[in-house]
Amino acid sequence: MSTLHKQTSTATLTLGAIGVVYGDIGTSVLYSVKEVFNSGLVEFTPANIYGILSIFIWTITVIVSLKYITLVLQADNHGEGGLVAMLALASSSIRHRPKLHHIIVLIGIFGTCLFYGDGVITPAISVLSAVEGMVVVSPHLHEFVIPATLAILFALFFVQKFGTKGIGKFFGPIMVLWFICIAGLGLYHVSQNLMVLQALNPLYALQFISHYPLLAFILLGAIVLCVTGGEALYADMGHFGKRPIRLAWFFIVMPALMLNYLGQGAFLLAHPEAKSNPFFLMIPDMLRIPMVLLATMATVIASQALISGAFSITKQVIQLGFLPRLRIVYTNIKEVGQVYIPAVNWGLFVAIVFAVVMFKSSGALAAAYGIAVCTDMLITTILTYFVVRYAWKYPLYICFGATAFFFFIDVLFWSSNLLKLFKGGWFPLLLGGIMFVLMTTWRDGKRLVTIAHTAGQMNLKLFLDDLFGSFNTKRLLTALDSTQLKIDKLSMDIASAGVNVDDEEIIELTKQRNLLQQQLAIHEKCQVLFENIKKVKGIAVFLVAEQNIVPIALKQNLKHNKVLHEYNIFVTVNTHEVPWIGLNKRSEVTYLGHNCWKVVLNFGFKNDPDVPESLRHIEQFNFDFIHSQVSYFLSHENVVPTLAQGMALWREKLFAQMHLNAGTAAEFLKIPSNNVVEMGAKVEI
Repeated sequence: MSTLHKQTSTATLTLGAIGVVYGDIGTSVLYSVKEVFNSGLVEFTPANIYGILSIFIWTITVIVSLKYITLVLQADNHGEGGLVAMLALASSSIRHRPKLHHIIVLIGIFGTCLFYGDGVITPAISVLSAVEGMVVVSPHLHEFVIPATLAILFALFFVQKFGTKGIGKFFGPIMVLWFICIAGLGLYHVSQNLMVLQALNPLYALQFISHYPLLAFILLGAIVLCVTGGEALYADMGHFGKRPIRLAWFFIVMPALMLNYLGQGAFLLAHPEAKSNPFFLMIPDMLRIPMVLLATMATVIASQALISGAFSITKQVIQLGFLPRLRIVYTNIKEVGQVYIPAVNWGLFVAIVFAVVMFKSSGALAAAYGIAVCTDMLITTILTYFVVRYAWKYPLYICFGATAFFFFIDVLFWSSNLLKLFKGGWFPLLLGGIMFVLMTTWRDGKRLVTIAHTAGQMNLKLFLDDLFGSFNTKRLLTALDSTQLKIDKLSMDIASAGVNVDDEEIIELTKQRNLLQQQLAIHEKCQVLFENIKKVKGIAVFLVAEQNIVPIALKQNLKHNKVLHEYNIFVTVNTHEVPWIGLNKRSEVTYLGHNCWKVVLNFGFKNDPDVPESLRHIEQFNFDFIHSQVSYFLSHENVVPTLAQGMALWREKLFAQMHLNAGTAAEFLKIPSNNVVEMGAKVEI
C-alpha cells in the first residue's frame, strides 16, 4: 500500500512538474529555430542545418541535462532551490570572509533582480509568439496580434488575485498534451527525412563551429533561447522534489523538444522559404488553428508559472531584508506558498505592456531576452562554485572540475548576447538595474536606521530594573567608586617597573565601570519618565528590531500614556538564510524579571511570520496568552534624510519614500489590527 502511494505521489508530482516547471522551456520551440534561420546569416545547406541543429541539441544536453539536472539540483538549501536559496547557502558558507561575502551577496542579489526582467520578457515573448501563429493561418490577422496579446495578458494578470488553485490542476495535462503534439509533429517530419538524425552527432556542431567560428559565436545569442526556463527547474525544486523534475525532463520534456527541433530542421531542409515561422508552417493546414490555441494556452501556463515565481521570490526577498514589506494576499489557506502580491502583479503587467508595445514582435523581443537568461545562468554557475567549495568543502580541483566547463559555456553565450545590448538587451538589464538599486538602497537604509536606533539607546535589563524600583542609587555609587579605585590601583601597578599584572583583569573592571556608569545615566534620564506610572492588567507585546535595547514604543507609552501592563514581552523577529525553521526552534525566551520576557522569534525565508501564533506556543510564560488580552506596540518611524555620513542624499530620499509606502508590520507579521498601538518617532539617517 505504501509503495503504491509513493508511486502515485511521484506520478502526481511529475505531472505537476511538467505543468509548472517546464512551461517556459517547452514553449521555446515557438521562436528559437525561427530566430536563428530567419536572421539571414545562415546559408541553407544540409551541413549547416545539421550543424546548427546539433548545437541546439547539445546546448540543451549540456546546460539543462548536465548542469542543472545533474549538478545544480544537488545544491539544495534544506530541500529548497532557486537563486535566493542558493545565495543564502553560498553566503552563509563564507561569512568568515567578509569582503568575499559582500561581493557574493551583491552578485546573487543582481541575479535575483534580473529575474524580474525575465518576468517581463517571458510572458511578452511567449504569448506574442503564440498569437503570431494567427498570421500563418491568415495574413490579414496581423493587425490583431498586438491587441489580442495584450487582452490575453490582461486577463492573465487580472485572475491572479483569485489564485491558481482552480486552474492549476489543468496545467499538467495541458502541457503533457503540448509535449505530445510537438513531439508528434517533429516525429512526422523526421520520418520524411531520416538524414536529419545525423544532427545528434556532436561532430556536426564542432564542424560548423570550426568552419564558421564568428558566425557560430553570433548565432549563440539566438540558440540560447532553447534553454530559457532552465532556471525554473531549480527554482521549483522545493515544490516538486528532484526525482519528479528529473523524471519529467528525461522521459517527457527532453525527448519532445529534441524531436521537435529535429522536425523543424527536416522541414526547413525541404522548405527553406518557411524560415519566417517554421514551427507553425510545419503544422498541416487542418491542425493550425487548434495548435495556435494550444500554443496560446501553453504560453499562458508558462507565464503563470513565472508570475507565481515572482510572487514567491518577492516574499523571500522581503523576509531577507532586501525589499520593504508589501501587502501579501494568501490565495489558498491550505498552501502557504500560493500568494498574490498586488504591487508586483500590476507592476509586472505595466512593464509587459510597455515591452509588447515597444518591441511589437517576438523576434524583436528575442534580442532582449537572451542577455537576462545568460547572466542568470552565469551567476548560478558562480554561486554553485562557492557552494561546492565552501558549503560542501570539496577540494579545489573538484570544484574547478565541476564548474569551470559550465562557466566557459555560460561566458560564451553571455558574450554573444552582449552583441544585442543595443538591440533590446538593455531592457531587462535596465529593469534589473532598477530593482538592484531599490534592493541595495533598502538594505543599506535599514542598516542606517538600526544604527540610529542603537546609538545612545538604553540597555533593556537595566531600564526595567530602574523602572520597577530595584535601583539603589547609593549602592550603585559605592560600587562605582570601588571599581574605579581598583582600576586606578592596577594602572599604577602597571606603570611600576617589574610588576606583573593580568591585563584581562583591568579590561573586566573597565567593563564593570562602564556598565555602572550606563545604569546611573539611565536612572538620571528616566526619573521624569517614571513619575506617576500606573499599572494596568493585560499583556503588552513590544516589537523591537534589535535585542537588548529599550523599544521606542515603550518609552513613548510611558511618557504619554503613563501606564505599564502587568505582563510585558519584548519580541525581535529574525529571518535566517535557511528556507524553513520548525516550531521546535522558533523561539528563544529569556526571563528579565518583573513579569517581563525577551523573545527572539526565528523564521526561515520561506516561512510565513506569524507573531501571535508563535507566542501562543511558548510554554515559559507564567500566564495564559489570550489574544483578546494582548496589546501590540509598534514604533512608526518617520525617516528623515540628512547630509550626515551615510548614503548619498538621493538614496536616502529614495529610502525614506520606500519606507513611507511600505506595508504595515502588523499585517506582515499577522498581528490583528484591532490590537495594535503605534507610537510615532523621528529617525534621522
